[in-house]
Amino acid sequence: MTSEPMDDRSAGHGTASPGKPSTGPHSTRPQDACGILLPLTSVPRLHAVTWLAWALAAMVIVQLAPSPLYLTLILASSALVTAAHRVSSTGAFRLLVGAGIVMALIRVVLTALTTHGVGTVLFTLPEVTLPRIMGGFTLGGTIETEVLLQSLVEGYAIVVLLGVFGAFNSVVSHHELLGSAPRAFHEAGLVVTIAAAFVPSTVTSWQTAREADRARTGGIVRRRGRLARTVIPVLETGMERSLRLADSMDSRGFARHPPGPADSASAWGALLALLALAGAFVALVGRRSGMATVLATAGLLLLVGSVVLASRASPRERYRPRSLTLDDAFIMVTTGVGLALVAGSVVADEATLRWSAYPLEAPGLAVVPTLGVLALAVPALLPTRPDPAEDISTPAAARSGPAAMPPVPS
Repeated sequence: MTSEPMDDRSAGHGTASPGKPSTGPHSTRPQDACGILLPLTSVPRLHAVTWLAWALAAMVIVQLAPSPLYLTLILASSALVTAAHRVSSTGAFRLLVGAGIVMALIRVVLTALTTHGVGTVLFTLPEVTLPRIMGGFTLGGTIETEVLLQSLVEGYAIVVLLGVFGAFNSVVSHHELLGSAPRAFHEAGLVVTIAAAFVPSTVTSWQTAREADRARTGGIVRRRGRLARTVIPVLETGMERSLRLADSMDSRGFARHPPGPADSASAWGALLALLALAGAFVALVGRRSGMATVLATAGLLLLVGSVVLASRASPRERYRPRSLTLDDAFIMVTTGVGLALVAGSVVADEATLRWSAYPLEAPGLAVVPTLGVLALAVPALLPTRPDPAEDISTPAAARSGPAAMPPVPS
């Protein structure tokens, strides 16, 4: 049976043989959510929790500073971090940036066709008014400069957000990320981890199928039927991986642990915490700041206590968890400082953080938020070491075999 990370104690116990990558408990090779080893170019240097903190800080900064210049700095920092710390040979970063560009262009077209009368007219298109049941708005008409530029900047923010997520997917070990989640969130964390690992695992399957197709044709590009020869192996790989995951979950009794007294107490505590937080929101709307503070504090304490209680009640144990290092602490501190600088600029009402096409002016940069954004590129200064266990010059198809499947630990 293949090794699946449903439980932290299920890590393999194999040792590396000469010329073969290690698959044992000390192996640092990235795995997808099904426990399958991904093609590797380097050994992960930073912990998955560090990368999670970095990604969350980057996404918050995108929301706080959506000016196109700051967004460009964030995207460039994500690209540098991906180049310095990529642990798998997948193109998740490029794929998600490309998907973001497509989404942004669709948004630009829809906004330009439906927003009129607020700027300088570039040209005029024929108008079509939709029926009232479909909104009753007009498609076409005047296409205006300010509307086009504003929609481009807002779509660019979507591209940067997906770029940050793609960078996170390229540098993090999903297996380690799942193992770092609190034991109370093991089931939910597994679902989220599988969803996060979908893009890199699918890209890996696609690349492997393409390389296997080239190997079968002797390097000659045969365009006829190439889509079917690529898509079918990818679908088969995904189906086999999902069936293998389902069998592993069922054999380990996933989510069959009967609730105990601690589980019931933590559930009631979480319910009370949510009610307290909802009451704090209502009190805040009613301008009862004192009551809102008390309810919010009580709700947060109840929520933290419920998570701790549920985690202690879980029977799962982590097998040799990886500890945070000084490099992890350094990256977390610098990322937190960068986020604090940008948040402080928001509090100080820094005008350059946001850009508007009304009136039309060139975007600008300020020193403090720029330093905060550039802090996201600090991980690129600590590049990941090359992996001595695997020859990165070997094509993925040769490592994966003719069946276009990634290697599976025994």
